Amino acid sequence: MSWNPALTPGCPDAVGADQIETLIIPRARDIGGFEVRRALPAPKRQMVGPFIFFDQAGPAEFLTGQGIDIRPHPHIGLGTVTYLYRGDFHHRDSIGSDQVIQPGAVNWMVAGKGVTHSERTSAQARQGPHSLFGIQTWIALPEGREDMDPIFEHHAKDTLPEIEAEGVQARLILGQAYGERAPVTLYSDTFYLDVTLAPGARFPLPDEHEDRGLYITAGSVSIAGQEFESGRMMVFRPGDRITVAAGPQGARLMALGGATLNGPRFIWWNFVASSRERIDHAKEQWRAANWGQGLFDLPPTDHDDYIPLP
Repeated sequence: MSWNPALTPGCPDAVGADQIETLIIPRARDIGGFEVRRALPAPKRQMVGPFIFFDQAGPAEFLTGQGIDIRPHPHIGLGTVTYLYRGDFHHRDSIGSDQVIQPGAVNWMVAGKGVTHSERTSAQARQGPHSLFGIQTWIALPEGREDMDPIFEHHAKDTLPEIEAEGVQARLILGQAYGERAPVTLYSDTFYLDVTLAPGARFPLPDEHEDRGLYITAGSVSIAGQEFESGRMMVFRPGDRITVAAGPQGARLMALGGATLNGPRFIWWNFVASSRERIDHAKEQWRAANWGQGLFDLPPTDHDDYIPLP
């Protein structure tokens, strides 16, 4: 699929610095023996569109036999998105899903009223030295979907739309942009793109979405004469036409956004909800550990241990 960014008005020099509504520098967080860089939620910004959680995992190198082991843990009120540049994750959940994700594919798990899952480095990857680099995000669900039954979808790399132009390669992971639509089932207006830019290449953000942001995973971009290096998230004012230019080494970006939800969300541990009561109920259910009888169960093929309530 070809696409010509020159047809979209605007250039980096025409973008004012005040059009960057929020600049976010991620914070390092330990998730159990492994450090991530967390951009969302941030002190000045809880969400970008429905995206309420944004973690960069890696880049990290592992020796033979080593890997990530995130034990079974619960979620409510959100969808988790796993997308990798390098490495793999073995996903297993309480509705019976058992899927290894590879770079360029997407895992989409909607927790709804409650689900449990684990993510571990696959046995195959542990057979030798390996690396891990990827992005994990949470998308808050609309209130009308918070009590839905959980679902899981895996979409292979070759099923996701590819968008190309001079110096630009983009893969549409979620939602719709530039006349393309990804196959993932969504419940609110959303877009999510993996974008690779050659040195000096220009990339216009889609302008049909209310909220839009960029996260730089490699290289740098120029906006309004300012250089922004990797590990930065920029959130832009609604309605402005935004184009960024890659720096001298090129850039890799995650572009994200969509419609804002009807209000903020409460976040506690792995739970997202429109009310504190939903979170309190989920806390009680996980603490009770009444597997298969209450709100939560354990993955049928990964049930020997779990992460207790903090």
